[in-house]
Amino acid sequence: MSDSDRDLLAKQLWTIGDQNRLRLLALLPHCPDTKDPISVSRLAAELNLSQPTVSNHLARLRTLGIVRHRRLGREVHYCIDQNIARTILSRLEDALKTRE
Repeated sequence: MSDSDRDLLAKQLWTIGDQNRLRLLALLPHCPDTKDPISVSRLAAELNLSQPTVSNHLARLRTLGIVRHRRLGREVHYCIDQNIARTILSRLEDALKTRE
């Protein structure tokens, strides 16, 4: 793994590591398979957080490509980018491998 890959992984893990972001990710479906991405208002209601707080968390996840968004009228709907999720897991697995 290159230094830039390690740097990106560290940023992604730090971003995912927030308790509210983990709760948020647990509610999101994976895309592109999903036909039902979740709106910010629905996420806010389920997490008992304000919409601006949820939007801020989603913006941080979106900046690193962890989630995707789609505007449907006045609402923005979100889902987890399956390819990025797999890449994060794979890189974390590589980083945790023991050398013999």
